[in-house]
Formats: sequence, C-alpha cells, structure tokens
Amino acid sequence: MATHRKTALVTLLLASTLAVMAGAILTPVLEVIRGDLGVTGTAAGLIITAHGLVIALSSPLWGWAIDRWGVRLPLAGGLALYGLAGGAGVLTSSYPALIASRLLFGLGAAAVFTGTTVALLNLFRGEERDRVMGWRATATSLGGVLWPLLGGAVGGFSWHAPFAIYLVGVPLGFAVLGLPFTSNEEEGRGARVARGGTLRLWRRRPLLLGLYGMQLVTAVLMYALIVFLPQRLSQIGIEAPLLVSLYNVTMSAVMSLVGLVYATMRAHLGYETLFRITLTSWVAAFLLLATTSHPLLIAAAPALLGLGQGIALPAITSLVGDTAPPQLRGQATSVLGTVTFAGQFASPLLLGPLVRATSIPAAYLASAGVAGIVLVLLLVTRVSWDSPPNVEPAPSPEPVRPVTR
Repeated sequence: MATHRKTALVTLLLASTLAVMAGAILTPVLEVIRGDLGVTGTAAGLIITAHGLVIALSSPLWGWAIDRWGVRLPLAGGLALYGLAGGAGVLTSSYPALIASRLLFGLGAAAVFTGTTVALLNLFRGEERDRVMGWRATATSLGGVLWPLLGGAVGGFSWHAPFAIYLVGVPLGFAVLGLPFTSNEEEGRGARVARGGTLRLWRRRPLLLGLYGMQLVTAVLMYALIVFLPQRLSQIGIEAPLLVSLYNVTMSAVMSLVGLVYATMRAHLGYETLFRITLTSWVAAFLLLATTSHPLLIAAAPALLGLGQGIALPAITSLVGDTAPPQLRGQATSVLGTVTFAGQFASPLLLGPLVRATSIPAAYLASAGVAGIVLVLLLVTRVSWDSPPNVEPAPSPEPVRPVTR
C-alpha cells in the first residue's frame, strides 16, 4: 500500500470513530450536566440522543451532496461542523443553546458517517476493501471504549471539558482536503446523477433493501442489549459499575477481534455463511439473556452479539458499496446512516413498552425471535450475493430500417 494511501486510511479510520463517540463521550458526565442545568432525566437524555435523530433525517442529503460534488468537500465540511458544533458545549451554559448545538452537531456527524464510508469504498477494492472494512469495524468498536474513558477522565475537571474533545474534527477536516481519492469520486459528479436515482436503483438492485433491513435489525438489537442489560444484571445482583461496564466491554472487544480477521473469514466462507453465523449468534445471545440468570452465561451473550456485529457491519457496508454504482454510491450508503441511527433511536421505544408490560427476559426473548425470523428468511430465500457490475447498461442499438426506393 502506497504511503499516501496509508495516510488516507489512518485519517479515515480515525474519523470513522467519531460517529460512535458522538454521544458516548458525554455519558460519564450526563448526570452532572443534568444537575447543573436543572433539567429532568429525559431532557438530559436528549443531549446524547438528539443528534442521532438528526443523523437519520439528514444522511440522505449528505449522500446526494457527495454524489453531486464528490466526497472531499462534504466530508471536510462535515468534520469542521462536527468539531465546532460539538465543541460549542465548552462555552455553553444554557440547556436550549446546548440542544441547538447538538442538532447542528448531528448534521456534521451525518456527513462524517456517510463521507468516511464512501471514501473508504472508493479508495479500496476487492480483498483489500474487505481487510479495510474489518479494520474499520475494529477501530469503531475500540473508539466506543476509549473515547468514553477519555471523556470520563477530563470530565472530572468540568462537565464542559469533554466537549473540547469534539474539536478533533476540525484538524481532521483540513487533513481530508489533502487526501487522495480515486476516479470513482469524479464519476459521482455532475449530470450523471440525474440519470439515476435511489428509487430506480432499488428497483434494479433489490438486494440493497434487504441490506438496509439487516442494518436496521443490527442497530435495534445492539441497543436492546446496551439499554436493558444493566437492568437485567441488576436483577441477578450485579450492580457494581465496574462489573456492569465489563459486560459491555466484552461486546466491543469481540467486535474488535472479529474485525481483524474479517477479511480472512470473508475469503473462506462467503457472505451467505457469514450472515448465517451472524444471525445464529444473535439468536443464541438473546436466548441466553432471556432464559438464564448465571453471570458467566449472561457474559457470553455480549460476546455472541459482538461476534455477529463484527461480521455484519463490514459485510453490509461492503455489499452496499459493491451493489451501488459509483455515481449513486453516496446516496446508497447514506441510507445505512439513516437506518442505523433510526434503529438506535427506536430500539428503547419499541422494547420499552414490552418491558413494562411483561419483563426484560420477555423483551429479550422477542429480540431472539426477530433474529430467528430473519435467519429463516435468509435460509429459505435465494439471494444472489454476487453484485452486478457497477456500470450503466449500454443503450440498445437502433434497429436497422430497410432502405425503400
């Protein structure tokens, strides 16, 4: 790999971790913010969730912009907005101003999520792309652990301090302006976009709709574990914060390890087998959470979920990149951002009422059922995992008309 491409890879992998740190970095100081600003727990929760809804709604617009003008400027601008709007919390002492800055921050985070994905898909292909997407999953999962630790460390000085970490987006934005991009970026510009469109793309390549559905299930199930696992652990007598955190760290650790070997798994097993492993691991994870109270068996559940997540995330991203033509890759990829953050936002809203009406084990049993249904659909549906060529078909020649005299 050439030196300039290594530099691009490191920059984009670092930028990829920013999406996962968006809310997590504030979690350690959330209660301090709530007390200082005098707001309710629900209002405080919006500080770390409001941006997710903005990402879900604005991602398609960023995808269109990337297809229209290429990835460089939207990604650089998004990183700058991410840094400045996120860092505004350093100087903000009122709740309305803080929420306004978080909404602007969500716009920048949407550009970062879609832009880094498209940039990596454009720069790498084939086995190299599989390897890079695995590394991205590893970097993202590690970021989900390291960024909150850093936020907690500086949060001891002031709840404003963790917001300063977001400013890393500004120098990364300048760095993106100097990154090398392939000719695929040029193919995403100008009038070519007008010839396509996402609706037409979905009709021609329905595999994309299945991949979006799979990504939605991935997000919902991940947050089903994150949101309700502390309560489930409390039911079996595990309440110490350090012990509770170790269960979530297990999921991230397994995801990181799987990302490192994802390319090898992809080369030897193929997409269909990988997705079967993913869904089977999810079914097993939620069945354990629903049916056992043994701490060690419950500890296996986050590990199984991490195994599935570590496979699904790079596999889905690579398949979307391979299936969408370059001139529509931004729009096709941006839908992943929409369904991911919509799923995260909706997960507690969907499972919360079920938990209140029944129990947490019942909600986890329902989650296992959802994963099982998707697994059955995968087993009984014939899916072609080989993507069609990313080119527009050549127009049919006009019929030759006989010359009449």
